[in-house]
Amino acid sequence: MGGQPMFILSEDTERTRGDDAQSSNIAAGKAVSEAVRTTLGPRGMDKMLVSDDGDVVITNDGATILDEMDIEQPAAQMLVEVAETQEDEVGDGTTTASILAGELLKEAESLLDDEVHPTTIVEGYHEAAELALEAIEEEVVETDLDRDQLIKVAESSMTGKGTGGVTAEDLAQTVVDTIDYVEGEDGVDRDNISIHTQVGSSSSATELIEGVIVDEGPGADGMPRTVEDATVAILDDDLEIQESNIDAEYQVSNVDQLNAAIEAENDQLQSYAEDLAATGADVVFITGDVDDRVTTSLADEGLLTFDSISSDDTESVSAATGASRVGSIDTLEDDDLGHADTVSVEKFGDDDLAFIEGGSAAQAVTIFARGGTEHVVDELERALSDSLDVVTAAVDAGGVVYGAGATEIAVANYVREEAAGVEGRRQLAAEAFADAVDVLPRTLAENTGMDPIDALVDLRSEHEAGTFAGIIAADETGVVDEPVEYGILDPAAVKREAVQSATEAATMIIRIDDVIASE
Repeated sequence: MGGQPMFILSEDTERTRGDDAQSSNIAAGKAVSEAVRTTLGPRGMDKMLVSDDGDVVITNDGATILDEMDIEQPAAQMLVEVAETQEDEVGDGTTTASILAGELLKEAESLLDDEVHPTTIVEGYHEAAELALEAIEEEVVETDLDRDQLIKVAESSMTGKGTGGVTAEDLAQTVVDTIDYVEGEDGVDRDNISIHTQVGSSSSATELIEGVIVDEGPGADGMPRTVEDATVAILDDDLEIQESNIDAEYQVSNVDQLNAAIEAENDQLQSYAEDLAATGADVVFITGDVDDRVTTSLADEGLLTFDSISSDDTESVSAATGASRVGSIDTLEDDDLGHADTVSVEKFGDDDLAFIEGGSAAQAVTIFARGGTEHVVDELERALSDSLDVVTAAVDAGGVVYGAGATEIAVANYVREEAAGVEGRRQLAAEAFADAVDVLPRTLAENTGMDPIDALVDLRSEHEAGTFAGIIAADETGVVDEPVEYGILDPAAVKREAVQSATEAATMIIRIDDVIASE
């Protein structure tokens, strides 16, 4: 061996170790956090994201911003995953989780400079996170929510987001109506809620449809555009001349034979329409292709039909009407038919949309979101989706707490007080965790137009005096006041998830001391 070095990595491998690796990862995490920090709160700013293809997204939704950003640094990507997890679990709080993770990394950087071991920081953060969750439980103000409280939850989640020409309060009522429609004994069935966007009107035209919307028009102009008390069939088949699997040739020697062949073909196609009409269905959704001659015959029979329907739309129609998907007309029976109060086709610009309302299955519901431009409807869709998820979390996952940063101040104070019981240097990490939580109300104050230091001091004073105060965007500069007076409520589940996901991401990054990258 002769003391010669052994190389186990390729020459193209790039390796960063020790303090350099930790500093690089923490800097990347903090950069991601800073990218979304100014979007927090009702007066948060928007980001314009432009792709390589020139596509533009304008939003202040943390999950969307991080998803659209082209982030390659592995540690920074972990914070993107924090936002994705937060979005998947509770539908909101992505910006909160990202900011908290970044601040935990910033506090850890100071502790590392003071020679606190990374494992000690990680252990202290996990203990502090448990204390934070205890504090959140103590701050839950209501678990059995009435309609007015759910409206406040929905409105709070949309405040500051792009809702076009409609107020967050009006949209909140639509959201709660939607949740009421799909709530059952086992909770809210979020999968039965759809959002369908359509450009061409003010966002104030957004409405709740008790049914589903299919982006399709009738197969022929002569078909009815509205059917009341509709009997619905769903057919997984092609209605056209069936091609033979046998490679055969047919000799036609005269005009009579040709006419006979054409007539036989027409009879076969005509039978499709007659057989469908005989089933009693007056609205038919067909997943396959339909010959133009069949379409004409179906129109003559007075049937409203839609062809080449996607699998997703077919499932939606089935869920709304109770109709079963069948493979052929011959196997279609009465039990396979569904029902809807109304099936209507409306034109919006150049687009036809089919509305299937009042279905007998009565489980599917759709928010029909309108807006003057693509950017408006896209942001409105994100706001509605987050609000639906938030209200679902409030109903299913354990109550609400006061928003506006009031809960965060209470959590930080609780962790700071209980940190005295944490042993050794882990106490420093627990105290640092409390300082990191303080950044959330401080950022709210800054984005609202207040002096962040003065606002934080005032908040702490109010809480020490027994007043549960937060940052309220009530005038041009914002005020420190009680969120209960303004009806600002957040689901406790959003707070819990933000603490857990931010802590997991930050501690994972802190423990990394060696980055090995292959080029």
